[in-house]
Formats: sequence, structure tokens, C-alpha cells
Amino acid sequence: MSLVSPERTGAVAAPAPPAAPRTRRRAAGLLVSLGVLALAAAASIAVGSKPIPLDQVWHGLFHYTGDKTDVVIRDVRLPRTLLGLLVGMGLGLAGAVMQALTRNPLADPGLMGVNAGASAAVVSAISFLGVTSLTGYVWFAFLGAAVASVLVFALGGSRGATPVRLALAGSAVYSALYGYVYAVQLMDSAALDRMRFWTVGSLASANMTVVQQVAPFLLVGLVLALALGRPLNALGLGDDTARALGARLGRTRVLAMIATTLLCGAATAACGPIAFVGLMVPHMVRTITGPDLRWIMPYAAVLSPVLLLVSDVIGRVVSRPAELQVGVVTTLIGGPVFIYLVRRRRMAQL
Repeated sequence: MSLVSPERTGAVAAPAPPAAPRTRRRAAGLLVSLGVLALAAAASIAVGSKPIPLDQVWHGLFHYTGDKTDVVIRDVRLPRTLLGLLVGMGLGLAGAVMQALTRNPLADPGLMGVNAGASAAVVSAISFLGVTSLTGYVWFAFLGAAVASVLVFALGGSRGATPVRLALAGSAVYSALYGYVYAVQLMDSAALDRMRFWTVGSLASANMTVVQQVAPFLLVGLVLALALGRPLNALGLGDDTARALGARLGRTRVLAMIATTLLCGAATAACGPIAFVGLMVPHMVRTITGPDLRWIMPYAAVLSPVLLLVSDVIGRVVSRPAELQVGVVTTLIGGPVFIYLVRRRRMAQL
């Protein structure tokens, strides 16, 4: 049998399925998601333990006079909403990067010990240094998250790290650091009382100072994570295939760890560890976008704040005048939804 190219025989190869309609659908879905995010942000500002009419919300945002309603809108709910947007974006992107880095669709930012590192640093600051303010927690939590990430990467093999070794190293660091946290809390009742609220995960203490502190880290992490979409796509095909495609595995893994530390570290520092957002949302959007991280990450960055803000609004209204922390609500919502997603037969894979 002779091997003759289709060009020489005049044969016409089967056309590849058109990518343009699929790209347009994804882009349209992203625009719809942005609209949903805008509605969630508006609800976060307008809805709470005290309902405020929309005209007064507008007045408080753009015609501030300092009366009680304006103070609630501008000084309480607006910073809370902005922090929810930033933290949700950070957790969603961190989850997407983590799942790609470990090739594990069930991975979450806590897998790399980031939450544990932040918690260990905060409990140390409270117990041994007497730190009591949220603005003080932020820097210690971020430092602890960064140190934990570096430790996990070193134990996982540094530039020779593999997904399995990173996951194992993250689990080991997570267990060791939380063992330390629980030991300190048991020995210091003051640390236990102050850590109890932070470890649940909450937006209640948000203010513009905290927003300004964490925003630069989250924005840098956003840019870095989005820039890694293509090399992480190659990494998902396996190390040998990624090398054949020209991907630099060591550099990609280092930058992915840095992005995860910036995103999840800053988010955890500001609000405490919030469960299921970084796990569920990237997993959910993968069923919409397919395995392409160039689409997964923008979707996750938009829809994760939607989940966080809606959960925060629910927590504010279900137990008026008290409040249910957002970390509790995301767990109550995320658990059943995630179980449904992982049990679906036709679930998209990494």
C-alpha cells in the first residue's frame, strides 16, 4: 500500500469542528456571569439585617452626607462587598490553579497548606505577640501562607516536584501546622477566643484599610494566574507531552505556587479560611467550559465572588438581627451542590 497525501490525490480531509461558535458561547456565558456578579454586588450593598431602599443606597454611594444610612452603605456594606469580590476572585482562581497544578479536580487551596500556614501565623501572633486587630492579622496570615507554600514546594521536590509529591507534601504540612494551632489554642484560652471567629471565615469585619492591604496581592495574583493558562494546559497533558510542547515545567510550577500563595494567602488573611469556594466553583465551571484553563480561570474569577456574596447576604438575613458567618453558609450550600457535581456521570475532567 502506498502512502499518498490527500493533497496529491485530491481527497478532502474531514473538516475539524468549528471553534468559533463554541468560543462565542463561552464569551456570551462570561458576559452573563458578569451581569450576575453585578446583581450579587448590588444585593450585597442593599440587603442586610436592615433593608435599605435603592434610592437611599444610591444616595449613600454617590451623595454621601454622613447620616446613619449613608454610613451603613459607604463605611460598612461597600467595603464588605469589595472585600467579598476580591476574596471570592482570589479563592476561585487559586482553586483553578491548584487543580491544574496537581491534576486533581478535587484539590482546593487548602491542599497546599496555605490556610494552615495562615492560621498558624495568626494564632502565634495572638498568643505570643499580643496582636488583637484585624489589620495585624492580615500581615501575619499572609506571611504564614507564604512560608507554608515555600515549605510544601521544597518538600515536594522544588523544580522536580510532581503533582503527587506536592499533594503529599501539602497534606503533611497541613496536618502538622493545624496540630500546632490546636495545641496553642488549648494552652491559651485568649487565643482560642480570638481565633474562633477568624477560623470560621467571615466578611463582617471588613473595612477599607483591609481592602487596600490585600488588593495589590490579589491583583498581582490575578494577572499571574491568567498568564499561566496556556502552560498549565500543557502541564495537564503530562510532563512528557508538556516538554514536547515547549512548556518549562519547573518555571510553570514555581509561578503557579506563587500565584496560589498571593491569591489564597491574601484571601485567607483578610477573612479566614472559607471552605468550598475554591473547590466547588472551578469544578463547576469546568462542566461549562471544558478543560481549557484559559476559560476556566476567567469564569472562576467571576462566579466565585457571586457564590461568596450571595452566601454572605443569606447569612445576614436568615438570622436577623444576628448574623451567620459566610464560611458556614458556603459550607452548607457547597456541600450538597458539590456532591451532586461529583456524582454526575458526564462530568468534565481535567
